Amino acid sequence: MNKDKILIVCALEIETQGQLDDWEVIYTGVGKVNATMKLVDRFTDYNYAKPDLVINYGTAGSRKIKKKTLVDCTKFVQRDMDVTGLGFMRGETPFEDDPPLMLDFGITPLNNIKRRATCGSGDSFVEDRTQYYGEVVDMEAYALAKVCYRYDIPFVSFKYITDGADEQAHEDWEANLADGIVVFKDKVLSEVER
Repeated sequence: MNKDKILIVCALEIETQGQLDDWEVIYTGVGKVNATMKLVDRFTDYNYAKPDLVINYGTAGSRKIKKKTLVDCTKFVQRDMDVTGLGFMRGETPFEDDPPLMLDFGITPLNNIKRRATCGSGDSFVEDRTQYYGEVVDMEAYALAKVCYRYDIPFVSFKYITDGADEQAHEDWEANLADGIVVFKDKVLSEVER
C-alpha cells in the first residue's frame, strides 16, 4: 500500500507522542463534532487528493478487553444516541435510513491484529456503566467511520486500550497513553511500510 495515499486521523497530538512526523496526520480534537468537521474539511479541500485509506488511531477504554491491548475496531455505533423514548433502538439516529445503526467495515486491509471489536463512540469520557456500550468506548471513531462511509473511502480504526472505562479511567488513561503509539507503529504502520 502506498504510504502517500494514507491519511492517519487522531484526536490529540498527545496520543501520538510526536512519532508520526513522517506520515500525513490530522488531529481532530475531542468528540464526534470536532472529528466530523476536521475530516469533512479535509475531504472537501480542493487542494487535497482524497486518500485511498483512512487509518484512525487513538486510545480507548474497555471493560471486556485488557489494558495495553491494541484492537482493530471494525464495527462502530453511537453509544450516546438514545431516542428509545420514541421507539428507536439505542444507538439509532432517528429518521435516517442510511447508514445503518451499526457501521460495519468488516475485515480490514491491515488485518494482522487478531482482536477485532465493536467501538461505541460518544461525547463523554466513560467512567461508569451507564455510558458503556460496545466492547471498546471512545469519543470519535463512529463519526470518522460515518464520514468515510459517506465519502466511500476505506476506513480502519485501531484503538489502544488504556483503561477499564471505570472510576479509575482518568488515571489509567494518563498512565498508559504513551505506550500505545509504540505498539501501533510496530504492529500496524510497519506492515504498511513493507
